[in-house]
Amino acid sequence: MDPIKVLVVDDTILYRKVIGDVIASIPDAEVCGTAANGRFALTKIKTFMPDLITLDIEMPEMNGLELLEELKKTGMKLPRIIMLSTLTTRGGDMTIRALELGAFDFITKPQSGTAAENMEKIRAQLTPAVAALIQEKKFRSRLQNARATLARTAMPRQTEAPKPTRPATPPPRTTKRPVSRPSEVVAIGISTGGPNALAAMLPKLPADIGVPILIVQHMPPVFTKSLAGSLNNKCAIEVKEAEDGDLLKPGLALIAPGGKQMRVEAHRDGIHRLVRITDDPPENSCKPSADYLFRSVASHYVGRATGIIMTGMGQDGFKGLQKMHDTGAVILGQDEASCTVYGMPKAPAEAGITSKVVPLSEMASALVNTLK
Repeated sequence: MDPIKVLVVDDTILYRKVIGDVIASIPDAEVCGTAANGRFALTKIKTFMPDLITLDIEMPEMNGLELLEELKKTGMKLPRIIMLSTLTTRGGDMTIRALELGAFDFITKPQSGTAAENMEKIRAQLTPAVAALIQEKKFRSRLQNARATLARTAMPRQTEAPKPTRPATPPPRTTKRPVSRPSEVVAIGISTGGPNALAAMLPKLPADIGVPILIVQHMPPVFTKSLAGSLNNKCAIEVKEAEDGDLLKPGLALIAPGGKQMRVEAHRDGIHRLVRITDDPPENSCKPSADYLFRSVASHYVGRATGIIMTGMGQDGFKGLQKMHDTGAVILGQDEASCTVYGMPKAPAEAGITSKVVPLSEMASALVNTLK
Protein backbone atom coordinates (compact mmCIF):
# COMPACT_ATOMS: atom_id res chain seq x y z
CA MET A 1 0.00 0.00 0.00
CA ASP A 2 1.22 3.49 -0.84
CA PRO A 3 1.75 5.80 2.16
CA ILE A 4 -1.15 8.09 3.00
CA LYS A 5 -0.52 11.63 1.79
CA VAL A 6 -0.93 14.42 4.32
CA LEU A 7 -1.36 18.13 3.56
CA VAL A 8 -0.40 20.39 6.49
CA VAL A 9 -2.31 23.70 6.60
CA ASP A 10 -1.28 26.24 9.26
CA ASP A 11 -0.34 29.91 9.17
CA THR A 12 2.51 29.32 11.65
CA ILE A 13 5.83 28.05 10.30
CA LEU A 14 6.58 26.41 13.64
CA TYR A 15 3.42 24.31 13.62
CA ARG A 16 3.88 23.36 9.97
CA LYS A 17 7.30 22.00 10.91
CA VAL A 18 6.18 20.30 14.13
CA ILE A 19 3.25 18.55 12.46
CA GLY A 20 5.37 17.69 9.43
CA ASP A 21 8.00 16.09 11.68
CA VAL A 22 5.34 14.08 13.53
CA ILE A 23 3.84 12.83 10.25
CA ALA A 24 7.30 11.92 8.93
CA SER A 25 7.86 9.75 12.02
CA ILE A 26 4.72 7.67 11.38
CA PRO A 27 5.23 4.61 9.16
CA ASP A 28 3.05 4.58 6.02
CA ALA A 29 2.46 8.36 6.18
CA GLU A 30 4.16 11.23 4.36
CA VAL A 31 3.71 14.99 3.98
CA CYS A 32 2.79 15.78 0.38
CA GLY A 33 2.65 19.55 0.87
CA THR A 34 2.01 22.52 3.16
CA ALA A 35 -0.07 25.69 2.96
CA ALA A 36 -0.17 28.87 5.05
CA ASN A 37 -3.93 29.45 4.74
CA GLY A 38 -7.11 28.02 3.28
CA ARG A 39 -6.78 29.80 -0.06
CA PHE A 40 -3.40 28.25 -0.79
CA ALA A 41 -4.70 24.94 0.52
CA LEU A 42 -7.47 24.84 -2.11
CA THR A 43 -4.88 24.76 -4.88
CA LYS A 44 -2.72 22.20 -3.08
CA ILE A 45 -5.72 19.90 -2.49
CA LYS A 46 -6.47 19.81 -6.23
CA THR A 47 -2.79 19.23 -7.03
CA PHE A 48 -1.88 16.57 -4.47
CA MET A 49 -5.26 14.91 -3.75
CA PRO A 50 -4.24 14.20 -0.12
CA ASP A 51 -5.73 11.42 1.98
CA LEU A 52 -5.56 13.60 5.09
CA ILE A 53 -5.41 17.32 5.87
CA THR A 54 -4.31 18.77 9.20
CA LEU A 55 -6.11 22.09 9.29
CA ASP A 56 -5.65 25.05 11.60
CA ILE A 57 -8.92 26.82 12.40
CA GLU A 58 -7.77 30.41 12.79
CA MET A 59 -5.78 31.68 9.78
CA PRO A 60 -5.67 34.91 7.71
CA GLU A 61 -7.37 35.31 4.29
CA MET A 62 -9.31 32.03 4.53
CA ASN A 63 -9.60 30.24 7.87
CA GLY A 64 -10.28 26.56 8.44
CA LEU A 65 -14.07 26.92 8.61
CA GLU A 66 -14.16 28.96 5.40
CA LEU A 67 -12.05 26.32 3.66
CA LEU A 68 -14.42 23.55 4.78
CA GLU A 69 -17.41 25.56 3.55
CA GLU A 70 -15.68 26.15 0.21
CA LEU A 71 -14.86 22.45 -0.17
CA LYS A 72 -18.44 21.55 0.63
CA LYS A 73 -19.68 23.83 -2.16
CA THR A 74 -17.60 21.93 -4.72
CA GLY A 75 -19.40 18.69 -3.91
CA MET A 76 -16.09 16.82 -3.99
CA LYS A 77 -15.46 13.91 -1.65
CA LEU A 78 -13.59 15.38 1.28
CA PRO A 79 -10.31 13.86 2.43
CA ARG A 80 -10.13 13.10 6.12
CA ILE A 81 -9.56 16.38 7.97
CA ILE A 82 -8.12 16.81 11.47
CA MET A 83 -8.59 20.28 12.95
CA LEU A 84 -6.06 22.04 15.16
CA SER A 85 -7.85 24.10 17.77
CA THR A 86 -7.13 26.23 20.81
CA LEU A 87 -8.46 25.16 24.20
CA THR A 88 -10.85 28.13 24.51
CA THR A 89 -14.60 28.65 24.34
CA ARG A 90 -14.22 30.24 20.89
CA GLY A 91 -11.95 27.39 19.82
CA GLY A 92 -14.48 24.85 21.10
CA ASP A 93 -17.40 26.47 19.29
CA MET A 94 -15.42 26.70 16.05
CA THR A 95 -14.27 23.08 16.34
CA ILE A 96 -17.82 21.78 16.78
CA ARG A 97 -18.79 23.76 13.68
CA ALA A 98 -15.82 22.27 11.79
CA LEU A 99 -16.94 18.76 12.72
CA GLU A 100 -20.45 19.58 11.49
CA LEU A 101 -18.89 20.67 8.18
CA GLY A 102 -17.18 17.33 7.74
CA ALA A 103 -13.94 17.31 9.73
CA PHE A 104 -12.89 13.82 10.86
CA ASP A 105 -11.37 14.70 14.24
CA PHE A 106 -9.49 17.43 16.10
CA ILE A 107 -6.48 17.94 18.32
CA THR A 108 -5.69 20.85 20.61
CA LYS A 109 -2.68 23.10 20.29
CA PRO A 110 -0.52 23.17 23.43
CA GLN A 111 -0.81 26.45 25.29
CA SER A 112 2.52 26.27 27.10
CA GLY A 113 5.74 24.28 27.36
CA THR A 114 8.98 23.94 25.44
CA ALA A 115 9.11 23.16 21.73
CA ALA A 116 10.10 19.55 22.51
CA GLU A 117 7.26 19.15 25.03
CA ASN A 118 4.72 20.61 22.64
CA MET A 119 5.86 18.33 19.86
CA GLU A 120 5.31 15.31 22.11
CA LYS A 121 1.84 16.56 23.07
CA ILE A 122 0.90 16.89 19.41
CA ARG A 123 2.46 13.52 18.60
CA ALA A 124 0.40 11.84 21.36
CA GLN A 125 -2.84 13.27 19.93
CA LEU A 126 -2.12 13.05 16.21
CA THR A 127 -0.50 9.62 15.92
CA PRO A 128 -3.59 7.53 16.92
CA ALA A 129 -5.81 9.42 14.46
CA VAL A 130 -3.34 8.96 11.60
CA ALA A 131 -2.82 5.30 12.57
CA ALA A 132 -6.59 4.72 12.43
CA LEU A 133 -6.72 6.20 8.93
CA ILE A 134 -3.80 3.99 7.82
CA GLN A 135 -5.52 0.89 9.19
CA GLU A 136 -8.74 1.85 7.43
CA LYS A 137 -6.89 2.24 4.12
CA LYS A 138 -5.16 -1.12 4.60
CA PHE A 139 -8.50 -2.76 5.38
CA ARG A 140 -10.08 -1.30 2.22
CA SER A 141 -7.08 -2.46 0.18
CA ARG A 142 -7.29 -6.02 1.58
CA LEU A 143 -11.04 -6.09 1.00
CA GLN A 144 -10.64 -5.01 -2.64
CA ASN A 145 -7.93 -7.65 -3.19
CA ALA A 146 -10.07 -10.34 -1.58
CA ARG A 147 -13.04 -9.45 -3.78
CA ALA A 148 -10.87 -9.49 -6.89
CA THR A 149 -9.43 -12.90 -5.93
CA LEU A 150 -12.90 -14.26 -5.22
CA ALA A 151 -14.16 -13.05 -8.59
CA ARG A 152 -11.26 -14.77 -10.39
CA THR A 153 -11.53 -18.06 -8.55
CA ALA A 154 -15.30 -18.32 -8.12
CA MET A 155 -16.42 -21.94 -8.47
CA PRO A 156 -19.40 -22.84 -10.67
CA ARG A 157 -22.66 -23.27 -8.81
CA GLN A 158 -23.24 -26.81 -7.55
CA THR A 159 -26.18 -28.64 -9.09
CA GLU A 160 -26.46 -31.04 -6.17
CA ALA A 161 -27.76 -29.64 -2.93
CA PRO A 162 -25.26 -29.83 -0.10
CA LYS A 163 -25.97 -32.34 2.64
CA PRO A 164 -27.60 -30.84 5.70
CA THR A 165 -25.29 -30.40 8.61
CA ARG A 166 -26.21 -30.67 12.24
CA PRO A 167 -26.22 -27.22 13.83
CA ALA A 168 -23.51 -26.64 16.36
CA THR A 169 -24.63 -26.99 19.96
CA PRO A 170 -24.22 -23.67 21.73
CA PRO A 171 -22.01 -23.76 24.81
CA PRO A 172 -23.94 -23.94 28.09
CA ARG A 173 -24.45 -20.67 29.91
CA THR A 174 -22.50 -20.53 33.13
CA THR A 175 -24.47 -17.66 34.63
CA LYS A 176 -28.05 -16.52 34.36
CA ARG A 177 -28.62 -12.88 33.48
CA PRO A 178 -31.39 -10.88 35.13
CA VAL A 179 -34.44 -10.49 32.91
CA SER A 180 -34.36 -7.22 30.97
CA ARG A 181 -37.25 -4.86 31.58
CA PRO A 182 -38.11 -1.59 29.83
CA SER A 183 -35.11 0.66 30.27
CA GLU A 184 -35.24 3.58 32.69
CA VAL A 185 -31.93 5.12 31.62
CA VAL A 186 -29.76 5.26 28.49
CA ALA A 187 -25.95 5.45 28.66
CA ILE A 188 -23.93 6.24 25.54
CA GLY A 189 -20.18 5.92 24.92
CA ILE A 190 -18.76 7.58 21.81
CA SER A 191 -15.55 9.13 20.49
CA THR A 192 -14.11 9.89 17.02
CA GLY A 193 -16.95 10.95 14.74
CA GLY A 194 -19.18 11.36 17.78
CA PRO A 195 -20.37 14.95 17.42
CA ASN A 196 -21.79 14.27 13.96
CA ALA A 197 -23.24 10.92 15.00
CA LEU A 198 -24.95 12.48 18.02
CA ALA A 199 -26.21 15.33 15.85
CA ALA A 200 -27.75 12.75 13.51
CA MET A 201 -29.31 10.63 16.27
CA LEU A 202 -30.40 12.79 19.22
CA PRO A 203 -32.68 15.17 17.25
CA LYS A 204 -34.78 12.13 16.28
CA LEU A 205 -35.67 11.45 19.91
CA PRO A 206 -39.07 12.70 21.09
CA ALA A 207 -39.32 15.34 23.81
CA ASP A 208 -41.45 12.94 25.89
CA ILE A 209 -38.91 10.11 25.70
CA GLY A 210 -39.43 9.58 29.42
CA VAL A 211 -35.89 8.61 30.50
CA PRO A 212 -32.60 10.40 31.20
CA ILE A 213 -29.68 9.98 28.79
CA LEU A 214 -26.04 9.98 29.92
CA ILE A 215 -23.29 10.55 27.36
CA VAL A 216 -19.55 10.12 27.46
CA GLN A 217 -17.98 11.78 24.42
CA HIS A 218 -14.19 11.75 24.45
CA MET A 219 -13.33 15.45 24.41
CA PRO A 220 -11.14 17.85 26.39
CA PRO A 221 -12.51 20.56 28.73
CA VAL A 222 -14.49 23.42 27.13
CA PHE A 223 -15.33 21.38 24.02
CA THR A 224 -18.00 19.29 25.75
CA LYS A 225 -19.85 22.46 26.74
CA SER A 226 -19.75 23.68 23.13
CA LEU A 227 -21.01 20.29 21.97
CA ALA A 228 -23.86 20.30 24.49
CA GLY A 229 -24.93 23.79 23.40
CA SER A 230 -24.87 22.82 19.73
CA LEU A 231 -26.91 19.65 20.32
CA ASN A 232 -29.39 21.42 22.58
CA ASN A 233 -30.23 23.78 19.72
CA LYS A 234 -31.01 20.81 17.47
CA CYS A 235 -32.96 18.54 19.84
CA ALA A 236 -36.45 18.27 21.28
CA ILE A 237 -34.93 16.94 24.50
CA GLU A 238 -32.73 19.13 26.70
CA VAL A 239 -28.97 18.60 26.35
CA LYS A 240 -26.44 20.11 28.76
CA GLU A 241 -22.94 19.56 30.07
CA ALA A 242 -23.31 17.70 33.36
CA GLU A 243 -22.61 19.39 36.66
CA ASP A 244 -21.92 17.62 39.93
CA GLY A 245 -25.20 16.77 41.66
CA ASP A 246 -27.44 17.06 38.57
CA LEU A 247 -30.55 14.91 39.02
CA LEU A 248 -31.36 12.38 36.33
CA LYS A 249 -34.62 13.57 34.77
CA PRO A 250 -36.75 12.25 31.91
CA GLY A 251 -35.94 14.03 28.65
CA LEU A 252 -32.61 15.38 29.93
CA ALA A 253 -29.32 14.38 28.28
CA LEU A 254 -26.19 15.00 30.35
CA ILE A 255 -22.77 15.06 28.65
CA ALA A 256 -19.77 14.26 30.85
CA PRO A 257 -17.51 17.33 31.06
CA GLY A 258 -14.14 17.00 29.33
CA GLY A 259 -11.26 16.21 31.66
CA LYS A 260 -13.57 14.78 34.36
CA GLN A 261 -15.27 11.47 35.13
CA MET A 262 -19.04 11.02 35.48
CA ARG A 263 -20.87 8.32 37.44
CA VAL A 264 -24.38 7.64 38.72
CA GLU A 265 -25.19 7.65 42.44
CA ALA A 266 -28.34 7.17 44.49
CA HIS A 267 -29.93 10.32 45.92
CA ARG A 268 -30.22 10.40 49.69
CA ASP A 269 -34.01 10.12 49.35
CA GLY A 270 -33.46 6.58 48.06
CA ILE A 271 -35.69 7.19 45.04
CA HIS A 272 -33.90 9.48 42.63
CA ARG A 273 -30.50 9.20 40.94
CA LEU A 274 -27.92 11.91 40.37
CA VAL A 275 -24.52 12.27 38.69
CA ARG A 276 -21.23 12.82 40.43
CA ILE A 277 -18.48 14.61 38.52
CA THR A 278 -15.10 13.49 39.83
CA ASP A 279 -11.41 13.97 39.20
CA ASP A 280 -10.70 10.25 39.34
CA PRO A 281 -7.86 8.99 37.11
CA PRO A 282 -8.30 8.26 33.40
CA GLU A 283 -9.37 4.81 32.29
CA ASN A 284 -8.21 3.46 28.93
CA SER A 285 -6.33 6.78 28.66
CA CYS A 286 -9.77 8.45 28.61
CA LYS A 287 -11.18 11.15 30.88
CA PRO A 288 -14.17 11.04 30.70
CA SER A 289 -14.34 7.28 30.29
CA ALA A 290 -17.34 5.26 29.11
CA ASP A 291 -16.27 2.30 31.28
CA TYR A 292 -16.40 4.52 34.37
CA LEU A 293 -19.98 5.60 33.58
CA PHE A 294 -21.24 2.18 32.44
CA ARG A 295 -20.12 0.44 35.64
CA SER A 296 -22.16 2.81 37.76
CA VAL A 297 -25.22 2.40 35.53
CA ALA A 298 -24.89 -1.38 35.83
CA SER A 299 -24.95 -1.06 39.64
CA HIS A 300 -27.93 1.28 39.92
CA TYR A 301 -30.20 0.06 37.09
CA VAL A 302 -30.11 -3.75 37.17
CA GLY A 303 -32.10 -5.05 34.20
CA ARG A 304 -33.47 -1.55 33.52
CA ALA A 305 -30.85 0.13 31.33
CA THR A 306 -29.79 0.55 27.71
CA GLY A 307 -26.10 0.80 26.89
CA ILE A 308 -25.11 2.20 23.50
CA ILE A 309 -21.60 2.06 22.05
CA MET A 310 -20.88 4.11 18.96
CA THR A 311 -18.14 5.29 16.63
CA GLY A 312 -14.68 5.78 18.11
CA MET A 313 -11.11 4.54 18.41
CA GLY A 314 -9.97 2.06 21.05
CA GLN A 315 -11.99 -0.15 23.40
CA ASP A 316 -13.22 2.24 26.08
CA GLY A 317 -16.67 1.08 27.18
CA PHE A 318 -16.17 -2.63 26.53
CA LYS A 319 -15.59 -3.73 30.14
CA GLY A 320 -18.35 -1.48 31.42
CA LEU A 321 -20.77 -2.89 28.85
CA GLN A 322 -19.88 -6.40 29.97
CA LYS A 323 -21.04 -5.46 33.48
CA MET A 324 -24.21 -3.88 32.08
CA HIS A 325 -24.85 -6.99 29.99
CA ASP A 326 -24.34 -9.25 33.02
CA THR A 327 -26.92 -7.21 34.98
CA GLY A 328 -29.55 -7.54 32.26
CA ALA A 329 -29.05 -4.35 30.24
CA VAL A 330 -29.87 -4.11 26.55
CA ILE A 331 -26.73 -3.30 24.53
CA LEU A 332 -26.91 -1.55 21.16
CA GLY A 333 -23.85 -1.17 18.95
CA GLN A 334 -23.37 1.05 15.91
CA ASP A 335 -22.60 -0.94 12.76
CA GLU A 336 -19.24 -0.77 11.01
CA ALA A 337 -20.53 0.80 7.81
CA SER A 338 -21.87 3.92 9.54
CA CYS A 339 -18.96 4.38 11.99
CA THR A 340 -16.28 6.96 11.33
CA VAL A 341 -13.93 4.58 13.15
CA TYR A 342 -15.10 1.05 13.98
CA GLY A 343 -13.15 0.63 17.19
CA MET A 344 -15.32 1.01 20.29
CA PRO A 345 -18.33 -1.00 18.97
CA LYS A 346 -16.15 -3.81 17.61
CA ALA A 347 -15.08 -5.62 20.79
CA PRO A 348 -18.61 -5.83 22.30
CA ALA A 349 -19.96 -7.16 18.99
CA GLU A 350 -17.22 -9.78 18.70
CA ALA A 351 -17.73 -10.81 22.35
CA GLY A 352 -21.42 -11.42 21.67
CA ILE A 353 -22.75 -9.02 24.30
CA THR A 354 -24.34 -6.63 21.79
CA SER A 355 -28.09 -7.24 21.70
CA LYS A 356 -28.42 -5.54 18.32
CA VAL A 357 -26.06 -3.97 15.77
CA VAL A 358 -27.69 -0.91 14.29
CA PRO A 359 -26.84 1.59 11.54
CA LEU A 360 -26.65 5.19 12.71
CA SER A 361 -29.81 6.08 10.79
CA GLU A 362 -31.82 3.59 12.88
CA MET A 363 -30.16 4.08 16.28
CA ALA A 364 -32.77 6.51 17.63
CA SER A 365 -35.68 4.17 16.87
CA ALA A 366 -33.75 1.18 18.25
CA LEU A 367 -33.13 3.17 21.44
CA VAL A 368 -36.81 4.07 21.81
CA ASN A 369 -37.79 0.41 21.35
CA THR A 370 -35.78 -0.56 24.44
CA LEU A 371 -37.98 1.70 26.55
CA LYS A 372 -41.19 -0.18 25.79
